[in-house]
Amino acid sequence: ATWANLGLQDSSSPLMEQLNFFHDHTLLILTMITILVSYIMGMLMFNKFTNRYLLHGQTIEIIWTVLPAIILMFIAFPSLRLLYLMDEINTPSITLKSVGHQWYWSYEYSDFLNLEFDSYMVPTNELETNGFRLLDVDNRVVLPMNNQIRILVTATDVLHSWTVPSLGVKVDATPGRLNQLNFLINRPGLFFGQCSEICGANHSFM
Repeated sequence: ATWANLGLQDSSSPLMEQLNFFHDHTLLILTMITILVSYIMGMLMFNKFTNRYLLHGQTIEIIWTVLPAIILMFIAFPSLRLLYLMDEINTPSITLKSVGHQWYWSYEYSDFLNLEFDSYMVPTNELETNGFRLLDVDNRVVLPMNNQIRILVTATDVLHSWTVPSLGVKVDATPGRLNQLNFLINRPGLFFGQCSEICGANHSFM
C-alpha cells in the first residue's frame, strides 16, 4: 500500500492477482454501461425525436432485456469461478491457527509442538523510526513462500476478522467456530493487515 492509493494493493498471491483482474474487468463493464446511459440521456435532453405512429417497439424491448442479461453473465461466471477457487483447499504444507482476542491475535503453528505466541500492536510511543504506525506488531508471523498454507481462524470473546489485503485473505473469527482458508504467498515481503470486524474499543489497534 502507498500513500493516497485509491486502488487495490499489489497482489502477493495468485488469488489476489485474479481478484485484481476481476475488479478491473467489472470496472470496465460498469464504465461502458455508464458511458452508454449518459450518452442516451444526453440525446434525450438535446434532441426532439417525435414519431406520431410509434405505438410499440418489440425489437428494441427484446434487445434491452436480453443484452443486460448477457452482460450480467459476463460478470457472474468469473465471479463464481473465483468464489469456488477461494474455498479450495489444496493439501497444505503448513497450518497456522489464529485466535482473535480483545484486542490482539495469538498464533499457533499446529504442525509443531508448543509453538504459540501472542501478537500485540506496537504502541506509537514505542515504535522505532522505520516502524509502521498502527500496523507493526511485537511478534510477527513467519510463513514460507511458494507453499500452500492453511489458516484456521477463531476467536475467544467477540467477532474479529483476520485480513491481509495483499494476499486476498479475509476470514471472520467467530467464537466457538473454526473457519478455514487456504493461500499461497508467491513473493517475499512484509504483509500487513488489520482486524476487519468492529470488535470494541480498541478495534483500530489490532
